[in-house]
Amino acid sequence: MTSVITRPTSETRSPHGTAHPLHGVIPPVCTPLDPRGQVDTASLAHLVDHLIDGGVHGLFALGSTSEVAYLTDAQRATALEAVLKAADGRVPVLAGAIDTTTPRVLDHARTAAGLGADALVATAPFYTRTHPREIAAHFRHLRTAVDLPLLAYDIPTAVHSKLAPALVRELAEDGTLAGLKDSSGDEGSLRRLIVALGGRTGRRTGPAPGFAILTGSELTADAALLAGADGIVPGLGNVDPAGYVRLYDAARSGDWERAAAEQERLAALFSMVDTGPESEMGRSSSALGAFKAALHLLGVIKRGTTAFPQLPLSGESVREVGRLLTEAGLTPPQGDHRSG
Repeated sequence: MTSVITRPTSETRSPHGTAHPLHGVIPPVCTPLDPRGQVDTASLAHLVDHLIDGGVHGLFALGSTSEVAYLTDAQRATALEAVLKAADGRVPVLAGAIDTTTPRVLDHARTAAGLGADALVATAPFYTRTHPREIAAHFRHLRTAVDLPLLAYDIPTAVHSKLAPALVRELAEDGTLAGLKDSSGDEGSLRRLIVALGGRTGRRTGPAPGFAILTGSELTADAALLAGADGIVPGLGNVDPAGYVRLYDAARSGDWERAAAEQERLAALFSMVDTGPESEMGRSSSALGAFKAALHLLGVIKRGTTAFPQLPLSGESVREVGRLLTEAGLTPPQGDHRSG
């Protein structure tokens, strides 16, 4: 079964089948929308260039930050196709195949494979109540049915079940999973998985040497990399991809003081996710609205529109986002050339 994710593919392959684990900064790409709520493909292409110019190592289309749950199947395909076209093979593109049950996930996975995605990302089934044996069967069936590397997406706040380290290890060792995107917020569980797979220093010769461990945390990326994670999938990476690349590069070189300083700057910038008052809107509306407002202020996308029924940020909240950008050294351009 194909399990190569990284580009180029001329590197020496590990026994697990990959060139080496997927690694680096892989932002979950926002999905710009027009006033009618349709995918703004021109802005999306501009965003992809912004991310690649920032030095990212890959792109994750159709994740939570992409507002995947709000998009129709046709909109998902449009967004993924636009990301793939704009990336043009420069970095690998991971496609979220996220839905409630296996048959629905398979439909998304087959569409992604047909469009040319490099790998798939899927959660455990949700809405339904499942047993770990059923979750394992779900991932195994996906991997067998669609010949693309498959990463598990552990996000209990949305799926309402936690992927146990023992289950992930089992699926890593038998080749079902090529990696894990951990958005659980459970740093202890992530560390236990890293240790079970050989620890920070023994991962590459452990029981699943090609298995990629990616953290979805914007705030503890440096700690995850110190523990032995291979990469970062930060929503805030849409706004400041170069900052996360600097953090990753510092960690890879062992300059943990520099990595921590970059992490602290990004943690301050991340406070934009709370600019929308909790009494007035959901946390997704506030966070995704802030990322999109920042991208609009930076001239990357044309509008900060979020998917219905999420509520838009107020003018006051957008101004606070702008202040945080300036404070972080990301001064918005004079006269937004993408407005209108």
